[in-house]
Amino acid sequence: MKRDAPPVPPVDRDAPRPWPWWPPARSPEAVAAATAAAQPSSDASFGSVVDGTLDVRHGPVLYLDGITVSFDGFRALNALTLTIDAGELRCVIGPNGAGKTTMMDVITGKTRPDTGTAYFGQTIDLTRLTENQIAHAGIGRKFQKPTIFERHTVFENLELSMKADKRVRKTLFARLSSEERDRIATTLAQIRLTDAADRQAGLLSHGQKQWLEIGMLLMQEPKLLLLDEPVAGMSDDETERTAELFLSLAGTHSLVVVEHDMKFVETIAKKVTVLHEGSVLAEGSLAEVQADPRVVEVYLGR
Repeated sequence: MKRDAPPVPPVDRDAPRPWPWWPPARSPEAVAAATAAAQPSSDASFGSVVDGTLDVRHGPVLYLDGITVSFDGFRALNALTLTIDAGELRCVIGPNGAGKTTMMDVITGKTRPDTGTAYFGQTIDLTRLTENQIAHAGIGRKFQKPTIFERHTVFENLELSMKADKRVRKTLFARLSSEERDRIATTLAQIRLTDAADRQAGLLSHGQKQWLEIGMLLMQEPKLLLLDEPVAGMSDDETERTAELFLSLAGTHSLVVVEHDMKFVETIAKKVTVLHEGSVLAEGSLAEVQADPRVVEVYLGR
């Protein structure tokens, strides 16, 4: 006989935080020390995260130049050059196999380029950092399928994602400060889940789960968000609310949105980059790229 699931116990937000079942995050100091140690002795700060600040004095938050990646003879990226300004919301479109996922893999350190350079701000060389170091430097990535802790509440998901010291002793005995509670409350309001704070995350709708994962990224205080097909599977109302969320984040954060839903792209994009066969085919406003005969031929006309 199938048994009913046991009732969910009430949430005690003053209780010690749950035991972290993932590797404890390293402190910014440890990341900076490890990164500096990997740099040439002539300039230990070059390409490293020295003080946790991002240098965007000259505009770009992300700069890719001549990035090439090959897999068994297939060029996934072919001398890709791309610049994202600080606070910009950029949409990246293109047919399947155009290199959109590989581009994000390079930015986050999952894939190392064969040639080319990738800079976060003016001084952080992404090709010299590990995935964890890049995440701590301020780049957050959201995949198409939401990854949340379904047995925990919405509030607990945000708490567990908070950029903080997660060493065992700190985690076991820490209680949320008023500042941390305010941060969670602010994020709940941003992602429109204030009323669902005590709801088990697994009970949320698909769109709400997507918003929760975005909120979890925001708790890490990223400077750059990479968002892979964020509205896939959403209802029209959820898609509209997601557009409003992204527009509200632009300026404070830089966003790179990979999306196939052209109606959604039209709602949020001021500038669109079209990838094809691993390089930039066209770039400009949505109207400009839609009028480009090359884009019509390889993507929009299909």
